[in-house]
Amino acid sequence: MTHSVLIVGAGPAGLALAIGLAKAGIAVTLVERQAEDELAEPAFDGREIALTHASIAALKRLDAWDRIGADAIHPLAEARVFNGASPLALSFAPGRSGTRQLGSLVSNCDIRRALFAAAREFPSIELVSGISVARVATCENETRIWLDDGSDRAASLLVAADSRFSAIRGQLGISARMNRLGKSMLVGRVAIERDHGQVATEWFDHGQTLALLPLGEGQASAVVTLPDGQAQRLAGLDEEAMGAELTRRFARRFGDMRMLTPLHLYPLTTTYARRFVAPRAALAGDAAVGMHPVTAHGFNLGLAGTERLSHLVASALRRGVDPGNSDLLRRYQREHRAATWPLYAATNAIVGLYTDDRLPGRLARRLSFQAARFAPARKAVSRMLMQGA
Repeated sequence: MTHSVLIVGAGPAGLALAIGLAKAGIAVTLVERQAEDELAEPAFDGREIALTHASIAALKRLDAWDRIGADAIHPLAEARVFNGASPLALSFAPGRSGTRQLGSLVSNCDIRRALFAAAREFPSIELVSGISVARVATCENETRIWLDDGSDRAASLLVAADSRFSAIRGQLGISARMNRLGKSMLVGRVAIERDHGQVATEWFDHGQTLALLPLGEGQASAVVTLPDGQAQRLAGLDEEAMGAELTRRFARRFGDMRMLTPLHLYPLTTTYARRFVAPRAALAGDAAVGMHPVTAHGFNLGLAGTERLSHLVASALRRGVDPGNSDLLRRYQREHRAATWPLYAATNAIVGLYTDDRLPGRLARRLSFQAARFAPARKAVSRMLMQGA
């Protein structure tokens, strides 16, 4: 057997797992269909990631955090959620943790660039880029993949980290709950006239969901979620018309908005794999759990999952246990399901309630929103966000 672990997918989850394993002295082959230069310098894709303190600590352990420029890290002091035009807000703040931040906002492309640079420091990580996996097979002693060029690789463990639409997951015979929501998210950077105060704000409005994420002074990320057809029409506007439309949709809360980047369109699909493991194989990142972006926790859950898996594999090898051991994989599945399912289910329930524009839904939303302002659950969410602070 030539390698201990094969990872398919060099997105943030795949890169983080590869680094974690390499730090434990484990040889890794990382297979990615994108070319190496695209991995080294990923294009801006509009997505700003709300990193918790625990995720920042994890990126530091992976030697990636210090590779992100200080001007690319934006403090997140508070998060507020509004129900339409109501002045009542659900507020999530640091509380008494001794820090003034809930976390930090960093562009997805900057995180990917930093993780890739960190991964290239390890000779034990073999990168096979610009090629796709044609076939997967597992047997009692190893797992093997065949690439489009006819070559193959073998290891004791295969990890699929190839997105929520994972082709490897399907080849492993693992089905998934996939919910295509019929809506799309538009994200891009805007210049604003009024100070955001380092507060992330979200409005569950009638027929749309809006969010403004604070970046540098006078800058923010605008997020608009609409039914697919409306989102596509909005994405087709020119820069000036787009700025005017966002100004109108945000009701001039931040004054005039001017586009700094194009709006990027993402059709929304949530995913939860029915199993996270197969013989000598595991799922990581979005291949296991693809969250709705409304709670901004998809990246954080995925990163925590890669740490969970790398620790289990490293511990197994130190004890002379095969990293493809079925007991080890079942433990990973059990722990990762316990960490992800409650938030996944709660997020879907929130989305269902707060995007239901029928009269009963609006009434239920108003009542639940008012109750939630005083519920212990709100403090529990803040504590979760502050873990590791």
